[in-house]
Amino acid sequence: MKVVVIGTGYVGLVAGTCFAEAGNDVTCVDIDESKIARLKNGDPVIYEPGLETLIRKNIKAKRLGFTTQVKDAAGRADVIFLAVGTPTNDDGAANLSYLYKAAESVAPFMKSGSIVVNKCTAPVGTVFRIKEILSSKVGAGVNFEVASNPEFLKEGVAVQDFLYPDRVVIGVESTGAAKVLSELYKPFVRSGNPIHVMDVKSAELAKYACNCFLAVKISFINDMAFLCEKLGADISNVRTAMSTDRRIGKSFLYPGVGYGGSCFPKDVKALIKTSSEAGVELSVVRSAEKINIEQRKRFVEKIVAYFDGDVKGRVFAVWGLSFKPQTDDMREAPSITIIEELARRGAVIRATDPVAIENAGKTIRADVEYIEDYMQVLEGADALILLTEWSEYRNCEPALLNNNFKGRVVFDGRNIWEPADIVNAGYDYIGVGRNV
Repeated sequence: MKVVVIGTGYVGLVAGTCFAEAGNDVTCVDIDESKIARLKNGDPVIYEPGLETLIRKNIKAKRLGFTTQVKDAAGRADVIFLAVGTPTNDDGAANLSYLYKAAESVAPFMKSGSIVVNKCTAPVGTVFRIKEILSSKVGAGVNFEVASNPEFLKEGVAVQDFLYPDRVVIGVESTGAAKVLSELYKPFVRSGNPIHVMDVKSAELAKYACNCFLAVKISFINDMAFLCEKLGADISNVRTAMSTDRRIGKSFLYPGVGYGGSCFPKDVKALIKTSSEAGVELSVVRSAEKINIEQRKRFVEKIVAYFDGDVKGRVFAVWGLSFKPQTDDMREAPSITIIEELARRGAVIRATDPVAIENAGKTIRADVEYIEDYMQVLEGADALILLTEWSEYRNCEPALLNNNFKGRVVFDGRNIWEPADIVNAGYDYIGVGRNV
């Protein structure tokens, strides 16, 4: 098929590249000329394992192209995916202005029979608004269809998630659109995973429901960790008992400094806003958001309390800045809140991350010394703070810290180390919900 993807952000670039990998003729469109120039040279712009290799492979095979000219691309497309940003407004609602502009940009050039698919996370009813926009701007006699196809990609394994999805969700108004989109996704579900075809509104809501449920799981285990600290229990034991219950499972049941990234915080806010407008409280989702904010504050309070309420002049070595491993994404990363609060209290911050240092420097509004070598960052530090569970940190033998680290305490914000190993290496250990 001839596929056009409007937007070369995280979702658009992964989707376009993977559709090309499946043998389709794909053109990705973006208004950012410098970005398109880099993409044409095989530079993915974002950090995502495996993506650069696939981009270069499919450019070479002439299945994947990049352009700023929407006219040339949209005019020959069988399917047009809208994959632009839907950031959060001050009131928590999703900002749909970029999405609607994208729809306006393709409308005058669409050929008859095209299917326009919203791949952005957007509130229920958005696809029908897109349909109205398209109807007012398409050429005379041009017939088209609209659909919803929410993405369920996890940063760090997005390519794998797209090529081998747990499920594909398609919201359509006709069997014709369902057939075309199911055919497009057929190569990705050969192992038998389902394609769920449903009405448009259900598809739109499904994405929010999934992300918010996972956010609830994270916040729940973090609240239990806080209770463990107050009662003297150990969250590791509690989690083991919970996660071996098949009704609960292990996924997203890891205590830490809270969730971040481009999806969970934004989607939780948007669903709360949507529910409020519909007159529904959604108290569980509201609580998840509240706990996530509090979790970062709780961690800072533990750090400050260890130093008797005064961290002024203390040097903190921070391992991990991105909101999760295998990405350079700093959006809503817990490290931002924690570092900025410690700096506000007069602490000296030295930080490292395998790939996110550049983005962190643009995001964190505090005086931070960034150092690439994660062992070097320990020199002269009073404490080590672990905020992102990168594998090189997880696999670091605690005894090796003695070569560079002369401080006395390790704050493990992701519970990646065994407390006894840290203590045996000569340090105090403070984790999340751990009874040490």
